Amino acid sequence: MSYREKIAWLSLIAMAVAYGPYFMFVARDPAPWEPLPHLHPLGLFALVSIVRMLILGAGYLYLRLGSPREERPPLDERDRAIEHRSISAAYYVLIAGMILVGCFMPFSSTGWTIVNAAIFWIVAAEVVHYGVVVASYRVQAS
Repeated sequence: MSYREKIAWLSLIAMAVAYGPYFMFVARDPAPWEPLPHLHPLGLFALVSIVRMLILGAGYLYLRLGSPREERPPLDERDRAIEHRSISAAYYVLIAGMILVGCFMPFSSTGWTIVNAAIFWIVAAEVVHYGVVVASYRVQAS
């Protein structure tokens, strides 16, 4: 497994561990959210994001110390093509989600429902980004 594939796996795992419980909590019980000026729900999201950053930081440190420098070569054209493909796929997911959140949801939802939907689509785009990276390296490895 290449170093960049390990980084992509680490990012996917960090997002699943941090944002998975957050979105399950939000989807399970949207009732306790106060009106929009109240910022406690945003504090919960900030805490979840800090947890993700801590997981990523520890994972990067572990991978950096556990990988010799030869395993971390500079980007070549294959890596650039994979990155370009993954960012393109993530962009389409993000744009579709933001169109849904910005153009359709204001007519049927309000407040924190719209905010959490926007956060969900941003996270979904990142999952697609790293998922395409992992899939591309897996296809090339086989």
